[in-house]
Amino acid sequence: MAPADVLRQVRRIEVRTRRLVDSRFAGEYRSLFKGQGMEFAEVREYQPGDEVRSIDWNVSARMGKPFVKRYVEERELTVMLAVDLSGSARFGTRARFKHDLAIELAGVLSLAAVRNNDRVGLMLFSDQVEHALPARKSRKHALRLIRDLLSVQPKGRGTSFTVAVDRLMRLLPHRSVVFLASDFIAADVEKPLARLAQRHDVIAVTLEDPAERVLPNVGAARLEDPETGEVVEIDTSHPAVRSAFAQRIAADDEARRKLFGRLGLDEIIVHTEHGYVDALLAFFRARSRRPHGAVRTGPRGAMGDAALAVESRAVPRR
Repeated sequence: MAPADVLRQVRRIEVRTRRLVDSRFAGEYRSLFKGQGMEFAEVREYQPGDEVRSIDWNVSARMGKPFVKRYVEERELTVMLAVDLSGSARFGTRARFKHDLAIELAGVLSLAAVRNNDRVGLMLFSDQVEHALPARKSRKHALRLIRDLLSVQPKGRGTSFTVAVDRLMRLLPHRSVVFLASDFIAADVEKPLARLAQRHDVIAVTLEDPAERVLPNVGAARLEDPETGEVVEIDTSHPAVRSAFAQRIAADDEARRKLFGRLGLDEIIVHTEHGYVDALLAFFRARSRRPHGAVRTGPRGAMGDAALAVESRAVPRR
């Protein structure tokens, strides 16, 4: 897109996502991501009801009467948005492509983060790191992040989570919240995700399109892999082909669910057909109710049911 078109797109996404942040997400975000600890604020004179263990004995000795330390929540977090721009992520058969869905979701999260005085950063990847924006604060920074999401044209077609995680580990020296948006169609998934989850709070955002889940019955068809370029010809109406396709999708879903369960990763499933708003809101609410287990939210159709579903897995959080 031309620069003027990019700016118009940034403005459009800002208006739409800011309305969502103001009306639905800001409070949910703040209640869920509470910060990393407590920060010293001041020393004040002891008042009846204050805990004895909060007394500052050195100051009390100097002043001749008891004083207590007062702390406030250390609110500031670092949120990193890692978005897959591989060939398979730049696909869709509904109103938008999968990566378009990720762009709007990232816009909501970036504005929610800066609204709560958190730092937010961005990394775009395929089989290489396409772009990295260090985490910072301010609305101006969030708008730059959205602009980069719209304007970066990926050079790679494949997917490498090893490359992505290597860069994330260098970008994030301290524990951070990482939203990883991808369709997770790749071979090198488990080891890099396990490494990332050991240090950071990782939330997998699984991008899906209906055409990837139900084989259209159009007879003979020629299909091209968007990442490798490999072409195959199949008869989409043949019962054996349709059965094998359905079994493969079910097996892949189960393998991903078990993998995220082992690693203790939350998962938000978003569809090009259903959008991300309800799934993201359900995630905020489900996770706030279950702080000691991983949660999985998304459209029912994506989870073997048929509108919005929430699943909880009893695995420990790191």
